[in-house]
Amino acid sequence: MNYHTYSKKSSVSFSYTVLALTIVFLFIPLFVVVFFSFNSAKGMQWQGASLIWYEKLIFDSPSLWAAFKNSLIIALTSSLTATMLGTLAAIGIKWYRFHGKSYITTISYLPMVLPEVIIGISMLIFFSAVKIRLGMFTIFVAHTTFNLPFVFMMVSARLDEFDYSTVEAARDLGANERQTLTKVIIPSVIPAILSGFLMCITMSLEDFVITFFVSGPGSGTLPLYVYSMIRYGVSPVINALSFVMILGTMVIAFTFRRFLKTVAASS
Repeated sequence: MNYHTYSKKSSVSFSYTVLALTIVFLFIPLFVVVFFSFNSAKGMQWQGASLIWYEKLIFDSPSLWAAFKNSLIIALTSSLTATMLGTLAAIGIKWYRFHGKSYITTISYLPMVLPEVIIGISMLIFFSAVKIRLGMFTIFVAHTTFNLPFVFMMVSARLDEFDYSTVEAARDLGANERQTLTKVIIPSVIPAILSGFLMCITMSLEDFVITFFVSGPGSGTLPLYVYSMIRYGVSPVINALSFVMILGTMVIAFTFRRFLKTVAASS
């Protein structure tokens, strides 16, 4: 065995070791949460397996499910709006030539790079200035604002690889601008649109900082509710809820992964 072969094997084994340690570091907290969600005791000391916390989660947590419903409504509506606006913005900026194009592109990424505290405070000041009552609507506007750049970035990246000769071919065949958009461009960027939509849902469901500033009475989302519960001690109901959300996320991720592969292969 020469030096280069030994060096290559050493680097590969080192990379696998670092990867394994990183995965263990990231997933150990999840395993701990799942493990203690089946603990019959409320503390961290194992006293036997039980489904009592799942029973309390399903049948004895109406305020938690109300917060989850608020989160789901905000996530779906803001993600749909951000996906439509971000997709049209990316297509418009790539398709048309106009003054200030680079400036608008740079501004579009600001909500993604600015700290969430700054976005939350600025949103709160804006809503107070225009006298909009804090509630579900203000959370919807805030989530749409910080989700939009992610869709814009993904669709723009997909359009960078787009073959614009297909647009010219569609025009030569008599397609107008609307037909070219709906039948040529949008089908080719569907994987990026769906990926952006899923990322928006994830970002909206887990957001705490911005929602904390722009939420009002009766509009608390799931992260805010979990935070209020943790302030008085960690309840195993949160562990049960976490496990249910992990399972739901895995099912959705694997389902859309296959769907995106199918769409990408056909496009």
